[in-house]
Amino acid sequence: MKRLEKLGSARTPNGTELVLYHHDGAYLIRADGVELMSTRRHLSEVRLAEVACAPIRDVPNARVLIGGLGLGFTLQRVLADPRVERAAVVEIEEPLIEWMRNGTVPHGPALLADARATVVNADIAMAIAEARAAYDLVLLDVDNGPGYLVHEANAALYEEPFLRLTRRVLRPGGALAIWSSAEALALEAALRAVYDEVEPLTYAVDLQGREETYWLYVARAVPSGPSSAR
Repeated sequence: MKRLEKLGSARTPNGTELVLYHHDGAYLIRADGVELMSTRRHLSEVRLAEVACAPIRDVPNARVLIGGLGLGFTLQRVLADPRVERAAVVEIEEPLIEWMRNGTVPHGPALLADARATVVNADIAMAIAEARAAYDLVLLDVDNGPGYLVHEANAALYEEPFLRLTRRVLRPGGALAIWSSAEALALEAALRAVYDEVEPLTYAVDLQGREETYWLYVARAVPSGPSSAR
């Protein structure tokens, strides 16, 4: 059996220990011993980006804001869409950015060297509250959804006050997409209180022979008309 090779570790501001490992050709990250992400299992991140980008298919020079870098697979798929002009990524864990940027994760430097991509180390709630740019798509993949939080502080990201901030950074006709590992009816209700159109979507992912169903909530701001001024 091939052993885990520890490539790096860091203690985050909230006390969580992040560790990057290499194992049998794959790279994986654990938080306090629990696996968060792996290059061996990233179909969900790719599928997430494919589904989320659907609302901007007819938007030229689209600008996308992504909450959560991870190992870069969502960003990679977003940049594969030729209509995307800029993709800004907000990642709260600085070690993840460094491991991607310095080549500890081998595919990282080429991905982050794409001139259309910008990665900043910040809290997504603060970044959106202070944002001056406007986006066609805001894509949030920062936790497992409101019902399965890794960090309790992220609960606010699924509630109405924060969702109103996301609408303010969208261009007319823009969309917000939020990933959840399970159905989230309270999130859907909060989105309907803020946005003009809300569409819950499901997609299946085969995780090494085990099929999982994930949820994506896509909310749109109608470009004009009385309902857009909520």
